[in-house]
Amino acid sequence: MHVFVTGASGWIGSAVVPELIGAGHQVTGLARSDASAEVLAKAGAQVQRGTLDDLAVIKSATADADGVIHLAFKHDIAFSGDFQGAADADRMAVQAIGETLAGSGRPFVIASTFVPVPGRAATERDGATPDQATAPDGGPQARLATAQLTLAMAGDGVRSSIVRLPPTVHGEGDPWFTAALIRVAREQSVSGYIGDGSNRWPAVHRLDAARLFRLALEQAPAGSVLHAIADEGVPTRAIAEVIGRHLGVPVVSVSPADAVGHFGWLATVFAVDGPASSALTRELLGWQPVQPGLLDDLDQGHYFA
Repeated sequence: MHVFVTGASGWIGSAVVPELIGAGHQVTGLARSDASAEVLAKAGAQVQRGTLDDLAVIKSATADADGVIHLAFKHDIAFSGDFQGAADADRMAVQAIGETLAGSGRPFVIASTFVPVPGRAATERDGATPDQATAPDGGPQARLATAQLTLAMAGDGVRSSIVRLPPTVHGEGDPWFTAALIRVAREQSVSGYIGDGSNRWPAVHRLDAARLFRLALEQAPAGSVLHAIADEGVPTRAIAEVIGRHLGVPVVSVSPADAVGHFGWLATVFAVDGPASSALTRELLGWQPVQPGLLDDLDQGHYFA
């Protein structure tokens, strides 16, 4: 297939592109900068210059493709306080792609997120209908409405699917949550966890996630909800213990009242107990994670180099 990929030079996209090319697909990646264009060209992809706001460019690239994987998101403005603005731009891009693919039967896969379910591991069936996915405007859950829009495209002749990613998509070069925890531990000279540290983080290696995006593109039935989950739930105390051991700093409990002062913006995410299952995804697509789990990946040392 000829696949159009947004976010193609990002943390996950830079793994998805070689995964697709290695499987024999041709890739055109959206690049908003010279640096991104260079990364894509070196990976063997064609380059389409543009941003998420260039809807005419996105529609044109979609029309020329056999399928689309949408990974781009305006993380820069999202993490600077305008999550709703980032979510709105994301939704407009998804709408543009869906309108272009309507009636074609071509695949459309987007990266999404999930809402933890109190007391048990979230499954692919949770949040799968609009009434289950209501969330306040402006928060990270605002992306759920875009996921619902994508799933609804199955009724318009699009083979749409969503891949829900955990907060921890780890691997060498990871710039996100796990790396942020390590930065906090360096700055504070202690490796902290909140409360008793029993709350759990689901996780996946980015190479395993990339393979799932390819399988979704190739095989997922229209309207599929998929979970890119390898570790169902790693206790945050265990994460803190590995970080403390590698940095040579004490491992300490941080009270919930002091969490924001200690962890900053990361506190809200790190406090969540959000285990998740991928059993239905594995059964549907035959996806099996083969890369190291989060704790083993941390023990390889590249996060601390």
